[in-house]
Amino acid sequence: MAGLAESGSNPDVDLLYDINGLAKDAPAWFDRGMEYVGEYGLLLAMVLLVVWCWWSVRRRGGEDAASSVAALVWAPLAAGIAVLVNVPIRGFVERPRPFLTHQGLDVLVSGKTDYSFVSDHATITMAMGVGLFVANRKFGLFGLGLALLEGFCRIYMGVHYPTDVVGGFALGTAVALLLSPVAMALLTPVVKAVERSPRAGWLVRARGRSYGGQDTTIPGAQREAAGTEERDLAA
Repeated sequence: MAGLAESGSNPDVDLLYDINGLAKDAPAWFDRGMEYVGEYGLLLAMVLLVVWCWWSVRRRGGEDAASSVAALVWAPLAAGIAVLVNVPIRGFVERPRPFLTHQGLDVLVSGKTDYSFVSDHATITMAMGVGLFVANRKFGLFGLGLALLEGFCRIYMGVHYPTDVVGGFALGTAVALLLSPVAMALLTPVVKAVERSPRAGWLVRARGRSYGGQDTTIPGAQREAAGTEERDLAA
């Protein structure tokens, strides 16, 4: 099967060898860094990006705060649902990991015994990236960039074919977009109820921010300010 890469008759395998071949030429410290980034780092970065977006949305407030937070809640939920959908897909396709059928790959992560198609990492990051894009375009672009980098890392590490990654991207995108209308219809009323709660409302809107995104005043302060202005005018 390794000869397919040399003949160029299988673009999937050919691209696998080209990208994974970069690991052979890279310093050992760089490969160790790519191993951590591709296995854990980008997933953590995606979670932190969602939290950062949530913090930005709640601080800004505004009438769309509830719908934006609901979309952010949907992002990790979409990733979880996509992974569950992937379970029967993997069992049906039963594609072995590339290093089991192709020689000469530089495998950076050991212990991978499950099937290869589709990539869970690519599925999770793309589902969260698309969900984040629905909530906020600016943060979503960063999320999509992280997902693309995750896909590259999985091939670089020698644990997935390029089509495994593309399949994960497609699955994550499909789940995040196709189920988004239903998810938003269910989550938005819940988030709005949380927003109205005096105890949990800070999860949706920062304390001291009105629904219109303006700073709220202390009760009675507005009347006191009005009285002071009247006295100044009288003087």
